[in-house]
Amino acid sequence: MRRRGERAPREKAAAAAAAEEETKSAGRKAEQGAEGYQCTGLLEQDLPELCARAGIAGVPRVTPRPAPSFPAEEEPTQPTLAEVLARIERKYGYFQPCVQVERDHEDPRSVHAVFLRGWKIEEDMLGVLSQCLPAVAGLRAVHLWKVGLTERLLPALAALLARCPCLRTLSLEGNPLPEPAFHTLMGSDSTLAHLSLRNNGIGDAAARLIGQSLSTPSSANRSLLSLVLSFNRISDRGAGYIATGLRLNRSLLSLSLANNDIGDAGAVRLAEVLGPFALTHAEAVERRRLLLAEVQRDPRPPTPRETEGQSECSSNLRGSAAPDKVPPAKPGKTPAKKKEPLRKEEARQPKRPPEPRAARGRDAKPSGQEKLSPEVGDAGGTGWGGGARPWGPTLPHGPRHVQVPERAEPLLEEARQQQGSVVLPGNRALLNLNLTHNRVTERGLGAFLAALEEQQREKPKVPGQQGLLCLSLERNRIPATSPAFARLQELLPQDPLPKARGQEEEQERGA
Repeated sequence: MRRRGERAPREKAAAAAAAEEETKSAGRKAEQGAEGYQCTGLLEQDLPELCARAGIAGVPRVTPRPAPSFPAEEEPTQPTLAEVLARIERKYGYFQPCVQVERDHEDPRSVHAVFLRGWKIEEDMLGVLSQCLPAVAGLRAVHLWKVGLTERLLPALAALLARCPCLRTLSLEGNPLPEPAFHTLMGSDSTLAHLSLRNNGIGDAAARLIGQSLSTPSSANRSLLSLVLSFNRISDRGAGYIATGLRLNRSLLSLSLANNDIGDAGAVRLAEVLGPFALTHAEAVERRRLLLAEVQRDPRPPTPRETEGQSECSSNLRGSAAPDKVPPAKPGKTPAKKKEPLRKEEARQPKRPPEPRAARGRDAKPSGQEKLSPEVGDAGGTGWGGGARPWGPTLPHGPRHVQVPERAEPLLEEARQQQGSVVLPGNRALLNLNLTHNRVTERGLGAFLAALEEQQREKPKVPGQQGLLCLSLERNRIPATSPAFARLQELLPQDPLPKARGQEEEQERGA
């Protein structure tokens, strides 16, 4: 009896150890099975299979997103019992976890948008989505509404988005984070074109990081076209941070700051960016660095004709290391006699064919920049801009004309000197600015009016940057009979962006 009693605890311990080992082995098999599964690109097939292999209970259904319904014009008829039951099922089935998809046509492989609404995404579910979503070839948009996103899961979500080559639209609405982390989705290497961060509790601390993601003197986001920050807690200070990010950003076309806490101070900061502004010390230093890099990228040695008359500009660019100036001609000698030996020397030299663009290093990308300055000009320039031609001073290698890119380097735009400062023409790439339902008064309205008049007074230097076309200031503290508001409506075109405005109103109604 004593031996049997001693044997029972040992058998129980061994059985428990065997059960634990079996559980671990099953988990490893499930993990290996999930990793070894080859996704087909069909969410209806991949999602249930991966959830089963990962041991996730309650697999969400993959259903087509219902089309928006409109009230019928004919008189309503008495519904049957089957229709009533179907309506109740649809009403309460909406709150069940599901994955809604939009397709280009009836083909299940033509999914271009995925919607997850109202159910919390755990870490294991996010791992499943990170496997099946990149396999959807035509996926262009992902909408996550109130999915319980945390700052711990945000890096995994960013890695998932980076693996979707066609993804351009991301909507993260109703996912407030205790710590600011949304700026990680807007880095200089981001490929997102449309980002919506509505109703996420974004304050001034997060707005500061978002502004730095838009642009700094050394980096800028070049892919984001529209940014929605409505229904948050951004005040005048946060609006100032975002305005700082708009100084050197030339990709963002639409910005919504509706339903925040922005007053006249924030409105003035935003308006100042739209008009000419002076460069800060850090921006001026970066501008000079870019100009020097533009000179050093062309290894072609200058000819005597190019060297003559360029020493003054070279001294401005290179400081004390520049060569001495060419001494003036002595009296009694004509310029033609002085330049004649140079012409003979040039005639004796064999003519070299024009080098290709790539051989001259013209297409080499400088650090932190994707495209070169569109044009560098002729005589009359200085190292800080203000010459006769736009985009900087005369370079020692003579005049060159480069095709203007769509999004050029803002620090190399045509600048002028004013009271010892370098002044840029301002941000003319932003087309739509929504400040509906804030605390702006006639003081902020006056700042926007002055900036808009300045934009329309001067013609755009860069093609495609025509200035603000839509400015929404409704539901602020501006009287309806304000002359400045009437003047602003006259300057703005009538409904220049009807599609974008309609989408914004639809989102506000659904908030």
